[in-house]
Amino acid sequence: MDYNFFIQYWWFIISLLGAILVFLLFVQGGESLIPVLGKNELEETMLINSIGRKWEFTFTTLVTFGGAFFAAFPLFYSTSFGGAYWLWMIILFCFILQAVSFEFRKKENNLFGTKTYNIFLMINGFGATFLLGVVVGSFFSGNEFMVNKDNITNVFAPIISVWTNPLNGIEALFKPFNLLLGFAVLTLSRTLALLYYINNINDETIQKRAKKHLYFSSISFLAFFITFLILLCSIDGYQVNNFSNIVELIPHKYFYNFIDMPLVLIMLLLGVVLVLYGILRTLIQKKLFTKGIWFCGIGTILVVLSLFLVAGYNNTAYYPSTFNIQSSLTIYNSSSSAFTLKVMSWVSLLIPFVFAYIFYCWRKMDKKKITKEEMQNKEEHQY
Repeated sequence: MDYNFFIQYWWFIISLLGAILVFLLFVQGGESLIPVLGKNELEETMLINSIGRKWEFTFTTLVTFGGAFFAAFPLFYSTSFGGAYWLWMIILFCFILQAVSFEFRKKENNLFGTKTYNIFLMINGFGATFLLGVVVGSFFSGNEFMVNKDNITNVFAPIISVWTNPLNGIEALFKPFNLLLGFAVLTLSRTLALLYYINNINDETIQKRAKKHLYFSSISFLAFFITFLILLCSIDGYQVNNFSNIVELIPHKYFYNFIDMPLVLIMLLLGVVLVLYGILRTLIQKKLFTKGIWFCGIGTILVVLSLFLVAGYNNTAYYPSTFNIQSSLTIYNSSSSAFTLKVMSWVSLLIPFVFAYIFYCWRKMDKKKITKEEMQNKEEHQY
């Protein structure tokens, strides 16, 4: 196991964390659906408590994803978080609103009132999912920055990465390609949330409303995602030469990445099939099908994982620079030292135990479905 192995290993781990994070965004999607599915205070409480028991999983995965990126590929962290900070700060602010809302929504004599915190949850539900999709879109469309590693020896200004656009990340919102993926992630999170509500809430009225809205949400998601996938396979990509380390534009680069990595292509296709199966069976089956979230969730993880892999593997620049193409970041020129990656790899062996603990907690919390009777019991903890 040489240095290259550990670099590729950690890109896979980060890609997997990113894929799991996108699946867990059903929490945010559920927040955006509160006024649509909840027609009175009791129904709103049922919806919020359904996703409220899972919001820590999403937040923890986001923090873990960012921490792993920082440790394994620090140059990306300093370039993106240090340059596109306005975009990242808005995303962070959305998640702060979420944490505050779940904590204080049911507190007696809270400062803003329940309705205000519901609005905060909606801001997070729409804003965080959409903007995270925009950020991932920039992994393919590129960003405006310059990297000069020689500056590390400059005593007065040891700054390696410089963001060259004064909007500092906001400019990503002006690229249609990024917006397309942003809307795809937003509609996906709402689709997953509807499937989760059907699974987790034992209330016929809410389940019928969720199934009704699933038609529009799933069709919107498929339209956005299929369009994104077609554009992804048709745009130019950034490839680094193995020998000269020169980055160059290659037509249809991501399409060829799928062809060159058939396992990743199979992963993508299998994921799409699972997503479609989970949605279609929930919509078509006369008897209520409550397991769609698991088919769709596993499919989502496979699809997102495949997208991250084609962004970083096969000599591809996963964070391309449109200002200076040679400043584009690859998994090789932005990684930590071999020693750091090896030590982290030993720590990563604990990941299966963490997943097992999450699985245990999830089953424990979902063993009893959300009901009106439980929400009317004031002795039960409620968000």
